[in-house]
Amino acid sequence: MTQPTAPTGYQETPTTAQGTAQTEPFIAAGTSLPEITIKGTILAIILTIVLAAANAFLGLKVGLTVAASIPAAVISMGVLRLFRHSNVLENNIVQTCASAGEALTAGISFTMPALIVIHFWDHFNYWSTAIIAMTGGIIGVLFSVPLRRVLLSDRSLRFPEGTAIGKVLMASADRNMGLDNLMWGGIIGAVISLCQTGFKLFADSLQAWFQAGSTVLGAGIGFSPALIGAGYIVGINVAMSLLSGVVLGWIVGVPILAHLYPAAPGTPVNDIAMGLWSNHIRYIGIGVMVVGGLWAIGSMFKPLMKGIAASFASVRLVKLHGDAHVPRTEHDLPITTVFWALLVLLCPIYFVLYHFTDSASLGIAGLTQQVLTWSGVVLAIVLGFIVAAICGYFAGLVGSSASPVSSMTLISLIITSFIVAPILGPHMTLSGTSTQAISAAGIVVIMTAIIAATGSIANDTFQDLKAGQMVGATPWRQQAMLILGVTVASLVIPLILELLFEAYGLSGVMPRPGMDPNQMLLAPQAGMIATVVQGIFTHHVEWRMLGTGIVIALLGLICDHFAKKRGFRVPVLGIGMGIYLPVSTSTPMILGGILSYLIEHAGKRRHGAASHHHHHRIEQRGLLLASGLVAGAAIMGVILAVPFALKGSSTALALVSDAHTMSTGVASILVTLLLCLWIRKRVLSYHE
Repeated sequence: MTQPTAPTGYQETPTTAQGTAQTEPFIAAGTSLPEITIKGTILAIILTIVLAAANAFLGLKVGLTVAASIPAAVISMGVLRLFRHSNVLENNIVQTCASAGEALTAGISFTMPALIVIHFWDHFNYWSTAIIAMTGGIIGVLFSVPLRRVLLSDRSLRFPEGTAIGKVLMASADRNMGLDNLMWGGIIGAVISLCQTGFKLFADSLQAWFQAGSTVLGAGIGFSPALIGAGYIVGINVAMSLLSGVVLGWIVGVPILAHLYPAAPGTPVNDIAMGLWSNHIRYIGIGVMVVGGLWAIGSMFKPLMKGIAASFASVRLVKLHGDAHVPRTEHDLPITTVFWALLVLLCPIYFVLYHFTDSASLGIAGLTQQVLTWSGVVLAIVLGFIVAAICGYFAGLVGSSASPVSSMTLISLIITSFIVAPILGPHMTLSGTSTQAISAAGIVVIMTAIIAATGSIANDTFQDLKAGQMVGATPWRQQAMLILGVTVASLVIPLILELLFEAYGLSGVMPRPGMDPNQMLLAPQAGMIATVVQGIFTHHVEWRMLGTGIVIALLGLICDHFAKKRGFRVPVLGIGMGIYLPVSTSTPMILGGILSYLIEHAGKRRHGAASHHHHHRIEQRGLLLASGLVAGAAIMGVILAVPFALKGSSTALALVSDAHTMSTGVASILVTLLLCLWIRKRVLSYHE
């Protein structure tokens, strides 16, 4: 029997000529500690429900959700410390389960309300919504099993949120790791987020656009401390790829498209710029990401096959020799169990789709209905896997805060629509706002919702698995708790969505007359889904913009091929994200990446290129501060969701009116500059 060894600190040391790193977990593989406990499971279920409810409101109100892993980890640490026997692995299990509620809420709240918007539903069907959420979410967890070995072994993927979670957990267990830096980063991040999002004393973004004739020129910048911290963690390479996308989309794209699509006289110039981005430029970004995503999937094919083979080999090894020959930290759910579980999940997907394709308004039956239903089942698995892999890759590249789930959902919606339309085409007229067109659009949204749930859970799962890798968790236990989190959240989400719909209304649809339209939840993501799917069936899609994005992606791949020979990379997916994301999201990440680069080089100048010890200390301090910024801002976001939900407004705590936009923007610039200077000073000046 292997004797437990003492916990070791998570370390990264160069082991190859290319400088890749070999990681050692905080809790060694030979150490056995309780992970799934009764008290931890109860706490995880409670946090899953609370965080799912908070994020459902934010998702419908502003089209964004708050990353729940770090708040769940901090709350878990505070509660479990009240018990005598608790440990870092138990804390990790709690946050793993709770974060599934937030992730699943994002995938469902961004898609299912579109059924209300297009009048396919007049209320949220409980069991249909729950089954769609549960099957899609569990599929996302199952796909993480073969993908885990591939993505977590790629040292170019930093997993910023996962790294932040791991740092939070380790610092709470080992105060020698620099808990003060994590704490100060958290305090600063929380205070700035409170002043930005809560009190509105600082603007969270600032844009300046000018019009000369039909030309629109300008730029914008965001000031989110969480995204600055995430950018610091991902580093300069990702920052530069995002910057390339920002230049192409906003600096070059907006002036050109302003000529091609002139606005109505008297339209404010800021509205012109944002309208061009919303209606045209985003589709260029989607085109880039379609090509870049497919290329990434192709690049991952060989290592993915090796990962699947390794999973089967692990199962055979356990059967022959028992668990002793497989390290605890490499125990996934058995790959055979994954395959059987996927086969079982085909049944509820089939019956849900068959139920809705049986609608009299579609006017189909027999073979056509079976073809349509099975097409949806196959898409849920095949397209779901592709979306899960791309979302997992992005989780490692730029983190969950800049998640591509919404863009992948749009891509899935477009692909699904053009598979469904030919099947239904011979039997019906898909045009206008007929009941047939509404029913067809509803079927597409339901299929897309399953895929969106898969992608959103995969995006979250890999952050949790990265944190687990750092602290020394057992992967199969994390995967099991993620399935529990998905199950709990899927049973709660339909109730929350129906409650919010009845209380406020959604995106122009009111459940009853006499309601206040000013309190209505806009559900922007679901509204966009509804607009796109209706546009496809009424033949109004921005194909030119999608084609432009495809051309840009192909040119980027060519540049990357030649740059790779010179030691550089041109990440096409990063360029696509830079085009697709609003500047308020991409620019603070760019700022954080540049800041990490400048601090690293300042450290080399100060201590000499050969001082590995000093460089390691600088890197660790910077990561802890950045992780604290992410943690503090995320926790404050969840806290602020409570008064926002109670008051029914995201301006419930505002101390400054909209008339002070310029002054709050200037204040944000100063605060962000001071934040960067503070980070630089604290990282570079330390006592031995």
